[in-house]
Amino acid sequence: MIDFSFTEEHTATADLMRDFCAKEVIPGIRERDRTHEFDPDLLGKLADAGFFGVTLPAQYGGAGQDYVSLGLLCEEAEYADTSTRVIFSVHVGLVMLPILTWGSDDLKDRYLPKLCSGERIGAFGLTEPNAGSDVVGMQSTADADGDVYVLNGEKMWISLADVANTFLMVAWTDREKMKARDHSGLSAFIVDREMGGVTTGSIKGKLGVRAGNTGWISMSDVRVPKENLIGNPGDGFKIGMFCLEQGRFTVAAGATGLVKACLDASVQYSQSRHTFKRPIGDHQLVKEMIARMSAQYEAARLLWLRAAWLKNTGRANTRETSMAKWIACEHAEHAAAEAVQVHGAYGFSDEYPVERFYRNSKGSSIYEGTREIQKLLQADYALGIRVDKKRSRRLPTAEELAAN
Repeated sequence: MIDFSFTEEHTATADLMRDFCAKEVIPGIRERDRTHEFDPDLLGKLADAGFFGVTLPAQYGGAGQDYVSLGLLCEEAEYADTSTRVIFSVHVGLVMLPILTWGSDDLKDRYLPKLCSGERIGAFGLTEPNAGSDVVGMQSTADADGDVYVLNGEKMWISLADVANTFLMVAWTDREKMKARDHSGLSAFIVDREMGGVTTGSIKGKLGVRAGNTGWISMSDVRVPKENLIGNPGDGFKIGMFCLEQGRFTVAAGATGLVKACLDASVQYSQSRHTFKRPIGDHQLVKEMIARMSAQYEAARLLWLRAAWLKNTGRANTRETSMAKWIACEHAEHAAAEAVQVHGAYGFSDEYPVERFYRNSKGSSIYEGTREIQKLLQADYALGIRVDKKRSRRLPTAEELAAN
């Protein structure tokens, strides 16, 4: 049975993030967005507030909360600015949860407490200059050499690339399977910047998420201990898809927060702006736009909450998470466009935040699996072409998170 009510813990978690963003994010976001400047101090502040460990068991320094709490954090973070939510998608969704699920006890003990405390910041290396959705088109390799793997390759469009010191990388460990485009030849590793041979740089000129750090990673003969392999050799594709699924969940929840931000901004503006001696909120076509945003917010929230419930109970949720990501991000794009329209000429200026919302909304329909990829997934499920197989690993349930 699905319970649609929030616990006191859920409400308190959302309130904490809302208050945090009001103090640490919103006051300076317009200027950081203008200058394309990432605030590195934000990482430490988020860690000190305990947000990074929300879904980690207490044994690793976490709070042992459930996936609804994680979704609410992402909603509130993106309500303030997408760049803040991206930190959770990457550090928690793409790095910490995969290590928790796929890592050996040694990897979990070595990395999770430091990732939780913010001593280490994670980034995820899957996308390459010529390989995005076509994962098996990647060219990064990891060759065994005694007790290490030697990694070489390039990664592109990597969030937190310049500020991370721990990277979850996917590379080919079987060159014959690489030639055959057989994804069972991919493996996953934890790579530390201190291992040497890792170079990163920032990407400038982005349409949106300008206050976030996005960059590239170059690996040149990086010697990674074999104990830093995640899962088994050949598990890289499965781990990569698992990472993306967790990322999609956080993106869906975040996009829902963006819809709410567009709605609230439009309501406030339509009540204060007057034309023809009336608040513009009295005009029917403005009402129509606000009504649609309200419905889009409710629909998007229900979709990610369903995915969270499935995660909490240990059930498969690839289909539901994909649906939530697709629809929430599409709603965010539409709501942002209409929010600009409600604001008229002022919506075309960064004097109001809806201009930033509009630019930020586009990225979510591309990263963590494009809108088109999500549509193909949903069609294949509906047609019976795709059927989920029993998995060798799953996320800890909410009960397991709280117990450890």
